[in-house]
Amino acid sequence: MLGLSFVLSTIIGIERQVHQKSAGLRTHVLVALGSTTFTLVSGLGFRGILGDTIILDPSRIAAGVVSGIGFLGAGVIFMRRDAVRGLTTAATVWVAAAVGMACGAGMPSVAIGVTVLHLVALLIFTPVVRKLDPPKKHRVLEVTFETGANTLNEVLDTVAEMNLNPSNVSTTTKLAGNKRVTAARMVFGEGPDLWKLAEKLGDQESLNSITVMDDGQRLT
Repeated sequence: MLGLSFVLSTIIGIERQVHQKSAGLRTHVLVALGSTTFTLVSGLGFRGILGDTIILDPSRIAAGVVSGIGFLGAGVIFMRRDAVRGLTTAATVWVAAAVGMACGAGMPSVAIGVTVLHLVALLIFTPVVRKLDPPKKHRVLEVTFETGANTLNEVLDTVAEMNLNPSNVSTTTKLAGNKRVTAARMVFGEGPDLWKLAEKLGDQESLNSITVMDDGQRLT
């Protein structure tokens, strides 16, 4: 069962590692192996002390694993520039623990089925969800940064690299404490995937925040 847990968690972890998420291959494998071991110990480790006066509930350790994984998953969720990131990765850590527990409980078919459905949800549903996004009249990307740097030119260069052409670009500057902060607003028509642009701009440390809006409605 440990071997099956190792293989299935490796499949789950590789998908996260390829997408360069905060919890990758090693984390998912360790979570699954730990969950499998705890489940095996819970079910088999105390048989020698059972008797007429000693009754153990093997589900107690399994319940503890579920609670513990919740804290571990919370560690990969973080806020960055007004956007919550890591929710999907936290969910995959939880799934890896479930797969490990299923292996430890002697339910290989359930473990394999969960792994397959997990891959379907991440690899197939992601492009489907993007296509289901209803068309908008216009999309807006707004970034803020400290005035005086060459940040705006860097942002515009990134926009040009992705072959995007904003119909309007405007900037406003205001005081924030002792610093001057500039907000650059770029308006696009229907169609462009600003999520990919926002992800790419997220690597620029000079930006204070990145906001994507559809028809004026804030999304991130």
